[in-house]
Amino acid sequence: MNEKDTCCLGKILRVIDVLQKNAERIDNCNEGCAKPFLGNTTNVICFNTRPVTFYTCNGEIIEATYQSDGETLTSSVFRVEKVDDCCVTCSILAANPDTSNINSPYISTNQTIIFNLDCICAIQCLNDVIVENL
Repeated sequence: MNEKDTCCLGKILRVIDVLQKNAERIDNCNEGCAKPFLGNTTNVICFNTRPVTFYTCNGEIIEATYQSDGETLTSSVFRVEKVDDCCVTCSILAANPDTSNINSPYISTNQTIIFNLDCICAIQCLNDVIVENL
């Protein structure tokens, strides 16, 4: 067992990564035995992202800058894309300008950031959502 197998944050992020990679596309949610959720499609939506926020050891939320239409903006909401040893690669998520769909509050900025898990002390998982432009 390597050193990071004992890291609770790494384990949690790996689980999130696997869940997201195995999520069904919204239009392919099925009702068979292999469906990726409990319940049925009348009361459960197939989500594809578990957004997270990260905190430093002194309790500060971590933000990242990204570019949008020539403007530099910041976000503290991320989508786990890959966990590799003590590093996690995340997509930076931004608020969805279309606020009509409550299940899709974020869009992907198509920009990534890599965090060192040794510098992160806490992770907050936000409600599962649909990010349509992945």
